[in-house]
Amino acid sequence: MLACYVIAARTLDKCRAVLAGTAGEYHFNCPLDHQFLGFTGIDAEQFKAFVATGAPDAEVATWIEQNSKIKERPEIVAWNNKLRATRPCDMPIELQQFLEDYIPKFIPKNRPVYVWFDVYDLEERRI
Repeated sequence: MLACYVIAARTLDKCRAVLAGTAGEYHFNCPLDHQFLGFTGIDAEQFKAFVATGAPDAEVATWIEQNSKIKERPEIVAWNNKLRATRPCDMPIELQQFLEDYIPKFIPKNRPVYVWFDVYDLEERRI
């Protein structure tokens, strides 16, 4: 969580990695990031330019809060919970296609994926 958004910290981490040249297989401004950026109305290049200043997490959180078109906490909470409960089959087709290849490549075969966030939690060994 960053600035009360479930995927903002991940978006920030990938942006920093791209700026540092250490992103590896990760991509900033990918379909996952589009979920966050689209919901908040934040422009990816403006976000990247601010992150490039070297601002720490707390300053990035403040910047997100100031630049997000979403200001009401209930709307943010509902969006967070919708993402947490999103199944791969409920996602836009481009994300379904991405996960169709990604899951068998990076997720252990004996670990089922029920919701989208399972992919990241399994990959990062949180579950």
